[in-house]
Amino acid sequence: MSIQVDVQLRRGAFALDAAFEAGPGLTALFGRSGSGKTTLIDLIAGLARPDRGRIVADGMVLIDTAARIFLPPHRRRVGVVFQDARLFPHLSVRGNLRYGRAFARRPRDPETLDAVTGMLGIGHLLDRQPVGLSGGERQRVAIGRALLAGPRLLLMDEPLAALDDARKAEILPYIERLRDEAGVPIVYVSHAVSEVARLATTVVVLETGRVAAAGPAEAILRRADLVPVHEAEAGALLDMVVAATDPQTGLTHLTGAAGRLQVPGLSWPPGTRLRVRIPARDVLVAIEPPRGLSARNVLSGTVCGLTQAGAEMAVEIDCRGARIVARLTAAAVRELDLATGRPVYAIVKSAAFDPAGIGLMRPVVAI
Repeated sequence: MSIQVDVQLRRGAFALDAAFEAGPGLTALFGRSGSGKTTLIDLIAGLARPDRGRIVADGMVLIDTAARIFLPPHRRRVGVVFQDARLFPHLSVRGNLRYGRAFARRPRDPETLDAVTGMLGIGHLLDRQPVGLSGGERQRVAIGRALLAGPRLLLMDEPLAALDDARKAEILPYIERLRDEAGVPIVYVSHAVSEVARLATTVVVLETGRVAAAGPAEAILRRADLVPVHEAEAGALLDMVVAATDPQTGLTHLTGAAGRLQVPGLSWPPGTRLRVRIPARDVLVAIEPPRGLSARNVLSGTVCGLTQAGAEMAVEIDCRGARIVARLTAAAVRELDLATGRPVYAIVKSAAFDPAGIGLMRPVVAI
């Protein structure tokens, strides 16, 4: 399953000229406000028409201006989840979920309903009314309603923007399951680096209506030049596995290509595969094996890239095939005589790890 987008649209002074392709998983549209993220969502959903262009989802041509093809929204089989859940207040959770299936004119399938409610953890809410649900619960019901319509593509327009941190933490694991188990490509709009780093398979960076870069999340998000909104939050994404949690220290030990990491205690059992985000601002660099430090994590590697941005530099370090990025002053780079090929040590405090930047990685299995 994949999506191909190549569109142009002008609205007053704003011009959108964007092209990208993405495969299975979750594709994040990332960029500052006004960069064109929601406009792209509207075009894919059929809520707006481009001046020129072509959009194909899962092999189905949704729009092709050259061929004069424009599928109306109700024929696109594209599910949309907005910032606010937009549930029907007069229907129960069960009624809202069934509406998605009825709207798509698909027969009721108890097994599919059970699978969706189980994946989203909303089975116990079926007889409740929307007014009595938390924000996170309402969003999960909205996602379930969209899935039960049998979409070939799911669009999520900043679905966590209206939630507080506690509700975001509640719903993020369910979006991870959706990404890995539903078998439906997802286009996800966000300007929050932590969300994109945790969830995205592919990242498309938008700047003033154009695609500045597109590619795998781990390659895009470690480039500080591509996240101008939160430049300090560029960083590395590492594929790690839970080894054990030490009951005495409360630290969880992770293993991966880069080496071993110790992070604040996690609830996942040994063997769980995780994606761990390390912001560039939290990485120190040494040219000798460090001694007498409180930091618990020291990864050896080799400098493989240097990118200057004013008085600062992004130092990319290859740690046995995994890539770490550090944000240093240009003065520090000169004093350490850092250059491509130089052996170094990347140092990260255990306390620096943000739980919001640690998420599950699962094999993709369609329900």
